[in-house]
Amino acid sequence: MNDYYATLGVERNASADEIKKAYRKLARKLHPDVAGPDAEEEFKEVQRAYDVLSSADKRQQYDMGSDPTAPGGGGMGGGFGFQDIFETFFGGGQQQRGPIPRARRGQDSLLRVDIDLSEAAFGVTKSVDVDTAVVCSTCSGSCCAPGTSPVTCAVCNGSGTVQRVARSFLGQVMTTSPCAACQGFGTTIPNPCADCSGEGRVRSRRTVKIEIPAGVETGVRIKMSGQGEVGPAGGPAGDLYFEIKERRHAVFTRQGDDIACTIEVPMTAAALGTVLELETLDGMREVDLHAGTQPGQIITLKELGVGHLHGSGRGSLNITIEVVVPSNLDEEQSELLRQLAALRNEERPAGRVTTHSGGVFSRLKDKFSGR
Repeated sequence: MNDYYATLGVERNASADEIKKAYRKLARKLHPDVAGPDAEEEFKEVQRAYDVLSSADKRQQYDMGSDPTAPGGGGMGGGFGFQDIFETFFGGGQQQRGPIPRARRGQDSLLRVDIDLSEAAFGVTKSVDVDTAVVCSTCSGSCCAPGTSPVTCAVCNGSGTVQRVARSFLGQVMTTSPCAACQGFGTTIPNPCADCSGEGRVRSRRTVKIEIPAGVETGVRIKMSGQGEVGPAGGPAGDLYFEIKERRHAVFTRQGDDIACTIEVPMTAAALGTVLELETLDGMREVDLHAGTQPGQIITLKELGVGHLHGSGRGSLNITIEVVVPSNLDEEQSELLRQLAALRNEERPAGRVTTHSGGVFSRLKDKFSGR
């Protein structure tokens, strides 16, 4: 009888891990693709030794003096585990063996939340209805009808896998695949729960409160860990994500954490100055319009914009002044303007040609060049 321990170079009391480690080392060294065809017989002998010593039943039979691979010995000749060859040459040593768990993590969920500009500016707490999967209250995630339990699969005896033997140029090859009878779970459910159809979870609507901080904008996502759908068989819940969508405001436009608007004022108000009232996000505020205000002039009110998402304080409210030139004057109004023009010696103005402004960068260029 062949000394399989000597073939693998291990002691008779070697552990299963030591046997596997020795086999992998020899298999890499003696594989015909590496060592050539001359090593094929020695390679087969190493496989045969591992086939015996890696099986608890065959190893016990071998230690009692019987070779399971010999004719009539109850073995499968030179068969070996395909999974072990795969692990040896393709690094699959970390793959989990045995039945797969029936309970699995649920998927993440993504929902959109619409908010107003004022809610983005100050933050808000919203209640959102979520349609998702929750643990079945009837079976508590067991997937079984009340009073019943899963049954060990009769095909794979609870291992979740089945083995098949096929012949190859290396000899008999044993392949392992998930059991079709139990889908790899190792158990079957002959009496599934009627309420969840054996899923361990059901669809339900629930209300979730979400804290939306100040400073969020369209596209920002807020994560609520463990608030997504429950997994099959009552598995851990996934995460719930809320994506922010900011509605367009009727008056203000957002520019980062600043907000902006335009106010139209009469020519006389721009010339003489006045005090305007403006409804802001913080309520009514007075806006001082100084005498001689020019069209396009911007008045900035600090701390009346959107709160900073990652810090304290708020942006500004930027007000652009648009001067409205009167039209359709009556005779009295026209006469008054003619008198004003005469007083200012503007009856026949020559006009002044100015350099066209190409935007912010042009203005900066003019500033540095002293224009």
